[in-house]
Amino acid sequence: MKKLYAAFLFLFVSISLIQAQTLPYLPNPTYKEGEKLTYKLRYGIISAATGTLKVEKSKLRFSNPNTFHLSAFGQTSGAFSVFYTVKNQYDSYIDGDNYLPYLYTEDIHEGNYTRKEYATFDHKNKKVSGKKGTFKSPTAQFFDLLSAYYFSRNLDLSSLKKGDSFKISYFLNDEVSQLGVKYIGVEKIKTSLGTVECIKFSPEITPGRIFKKDSQLFLWVTNDGNRIPVKAQVEILIGSVTMELVQASGLKHKLGERVSYSK
Repeated sequence: MKKLYAAFLFLFVSISLIQAQTLPYLPNPTYKEGEKLTYKLRYGIISAATGTLKVEKSKLRFSNPNTFHLSAFGQTSGAFSVFYTVKNQYDSYIDGDNYLPYLYTEDIHEGNYTRKEYATFDHKNKKVSGKKGTFKSPTAQFFDLLSAYYFSRNLDLSSLKKGDSFKISYFLNDEVSQLGVKYIGVEKIKTSLGTVECIKFSPEITPGRIFKKDSQLFLWVTNDGNRIPVKAQVEILIGSVTMELVQASGLKHKLGERVSYSK
């Protein structure tokens, strides 16, 4: 059960790590205060977990008063809760102009295991500090899980071509790492919210105890003004894991509405 949950977490992380560190970002965010996205995770046809992401105005004060508070809550559901209960809370506070994080916190409850962590970011000196020390980043643009997700939605993809690959730096589990992502193309897919045109990506994965040697992770992001992930899917050693958007409210643009930066 812990291995299966690790696969769920990987899907969430991969949604966060969609684009490259060097691409320029859009001048205005693709989201607004009040946005709320709800996801369902399935193992095969079985509902296994749910996740909710929200955008709010920050009540904490930072150098830029234009600061967003991003939050995510995920928990196991249905029969999976009987075997392994998960209730995790993640919060990130980001600059509203360049989308870089100031502060990240997490409150983890997985079975009998609990953990509370934090990270503060010093982008000028390419450093991030947490409970276990200070860590260096190879680039000034680096993120936690939530800020990476929201930053990726604001990247300028105009120069992106099929087959292009990129890397982004992120802080996770007391280390700064990089993830490569390949751009596959544009295609329409059916979702619980209707058929939408999406930008398709394939984040890199490492075979091992969870993924098969030839496993591929695919991620579909709306090719509209919102740039929200609507589906992620990957095969694991036994079966497959899928994450799907089931509810969206407070969107800045109508779902599926093309804008100047659509591919």
